[in-house]
Amino acid sequence: MNYRHAYHAGNHADVLKHIVLARIFALMARKDTPFAYLDSHSGIGLYDLLGDEASRTGEWESGIGRLVERDDLPELLEDYLGVVSALNPDGGLEFYPGSPELARRLTRPQDRVMLNELHPEDGRLLKANMAGERRISVHQGDGWLLPRAFLPVSEKRGVLLIDPPFEQPDDLERCVTALDEAIGRMRQTVVAIWYPIKDRRQLKRFYQRLEKSSAPKMLRVELCVHPAETADRLNGSGLVIVNPPWPLDEELRGLLPWLAETLAQSEGSSQVDWLIAE
Repeated sequence: MNYRHAYHAGNHADVLKHIVLARIFALMARKDTPFAYLDSHSGIGLYDLLGDEASRTGEWESGIGRLVERDDLPELLEDYLGVVSALNPDGGLEFYPGSPELARRLTRPQDRVMLNELHPEDGRLLKANMAGERRISVHQGDGWLLPRAFLPVSEKRGVLLIDPPFEQPDDLERCVTALDEAIGRMRQTVVAIWYPIKDRRQLKRFYQRLEKSSAPKMLRVELCVHPAETADRLNGSGLVIVNPPWPLDEELRGLLPWLAETLAQSEGSSQVDWLIAE
């Protein structure tokens, strides 16, 4: 309950998460039928990079700040960076979208967006930022209960983002439990779990639990800006994506090496592979 994402908005981990999320939205939209997007730990949805929190850390400068300076941007980044540009119409970089704002702008009128944020102040700000959008609902409850509360969805197609603050030692285990519950209630759900890369031994146990989960197929995507073996700092981040829409794996295999080179702070690396093959 103490975590405030505003201090970390726009950093390398956000860039990876939001690029992948934008591509999932784009690939889901190839079919006309609607889908529902569920976000378990939403934050406030929109961040001021020049505000007090983000200015204290400056993490965004080595994340989204590096991308907007490039003139060789891959075409796959157009949707994601288009949202960033729309939020900063006068140029420069002041405002940055969280996953709720990306969902608001990159999903279609027929799609539904369900957001959840437990932190009282962040939940209030999220409601204010999403005000006036009839197809978007904001809830202030326990994000871990989202699969039980809202799945299956009437649209019959769903995307669930599980992105906890990882303040508790068992959060990785709870991610797998939430995944199993989501797949058990709606097997075709696209489930994306974001996780930090700090302790490789802990991650190894996480991978083993994921491989034993009920997921029918699971893609692993990781981006490191420091050597992954360095302990006690955020060396990078990853997402595991259950039921990824085709051809997300091919897109990310082409994109991630460029992204690792662009965002590296000491030594960048990337990995895209199947934890559970089709």
